[in-house]
Amino acid sequence: MNRSARPDRTPRPAAPEGDFARPAGHTPGLPAAASFDELGLPAGIRELLTAQGVETPFPIQAATLPDALAGRDVLGRARTGSGKTLAFGLPLLVRTAGRRAEARKPLALVLVPTRELAQQVTDALTPYARELGLRTATVVGGMSIGRQATALREGAEVVVATPGRLLDLVERKDVRLDRVETTALDEADQMADLGFTDQVTALLDLVREGGQRMLFSATLDRNVDLLVRTYLHDPVVHAADPAAAAVTTMDHQVLQVHGADKFATATEIAARDGRTIMFLATKAAVDRFTAHLRGSGVRAAALHGDKSQPLRTRTLQRFAGGEVSVLVATNVAARGIHVDEIDLVVNVDPPADHKDYLHRGGRTARAGDSGTVVTLVTPDQRKDVLRLMAEAGLRPRVTQVRSGEAGLSRLTGAKAPSGVPVDGSAPSAERPKRGGAQFRGIGTVPGKPGRAKNASRRSAEERKLAEARKAARTRRGH
Repeated sequence: MNRSARPDRTPRPAAPEGDFARPAGHTPGLPAAASFDELGLPAGIRELLTAQGVETPFPIQAATLPDALAGRDVLGRARTGSGKTLAFGLPLLVRTAGRRAEARKPLALVLVPTRELAQQVTDALTPYARELGLRTATVVGGMSIGRQATALREGAEVVVATPGRLLDLVERKDVRLDRVETTALDEADQMADLGFTDQVTALLDLVREGGQRMLFSATLDRNVDLLVRTYLHDPVVHAADPAAAAVTTMDHQVLQVHGADKFATATEIAARDGRTIMFLATKAAVDRFTAHLRGSGVRAAALHGDKSQPLRTRTLQRFAGGEVSVLVATNVAARGIHVDEIDLVVNVDPPADHKDYLHRGGRTARAGDSGTVVTLVTPDQRKDVLRLMAEAGLRPRVTQVRSGEAGLSRLTGAKAPSGVPVDGSAPSAERPKRGGAQFRGIGTVPGKPGRAKNASRRSAEERKLAEARKAARTRRGH
């Protein structure tokens, strides 16, 4: 498709600040479906839904499935964990069923921003694809491009891909997209945020002109305007949640901590019972804090972009299976990590903006469950974090806490770690005897734990010693 072939020049309503501008649609959408029975889905698909405990459509599914199954272009917004994958996946599969792809020429395409989300989408759709006799292929970076080329050469009706790797395969002539009839973009705004817009538009220029386009995300803002204006024809818009939806089953808390006590507090929270995700700002910080937690007796694992894809997949499997109780991650995990029964998300480092906050928090309170999102702030961060959360439509409770206090345990379930290293990890060198593990080195020079910019080794060691003494006095209540 030529990208300039059908841009929508019709004046559109002004967008609220930060929100996307709604397209001026001409054809009204179909009424929402009250049940799967009225959608005319194949019997095998209905049986699979029932077997997996999906009895009635989630709101975003009820709203979008009638239009998507009818072949309409759809723009859908709903919070994470609300069933978006089946909202676009079922129509894509049902409308592709009965056709057979030639070698290297898929018939349907799902574009996603991250490897993790690609795998999650593949896992969610594979049982339904198998029921309909459709072959799937997952195309992502960090894995063997030769094996992916082989899967495409052998024929796959449905491809789930990240933009960069799919373009690599296009350039190698291992895949052609001119037979793709149905295209879904999941988390399109994040692809724009990550700078993938040019890659996405290059791929959409290659798919069959006049085919169906579906764009779904937890947030839809002005970053998706180009995609909507250029590639969606007379789309129907469904928003199951407002632009900055605060999940009603989430408890949002801001815990103000002393700077020297921040990581002792985070360590005690990590030692709680239950499944927890903790977000930090950098890959190096994630690795250091994970090593510290394991040395303190917490079953933790790290997840970030420098990890190989097999290791990232294994880490998520261990977390989902309960072998690991704490996942320490950068924003790579803020979208696309679909693990049930996560009842606590901790922003050890505050997020950069309100969208990051919403997507980090969206790892809990999924599908109507309850959950808590805790953000640790130092006094100098408090004002900026509260402003960020106001932009997300939230008014959190703010509580001053210290490690070892009963109040921290009451709010988060925090407790002192065992101090017994996990799986041969080295004991934490700075763990106090009482178990309130202190941690240093984050927020300093990358790759040089504990050292501030231009600081000598000696001054860094003196500063660390002073911080440790201050933290000890703080915990003793002096």
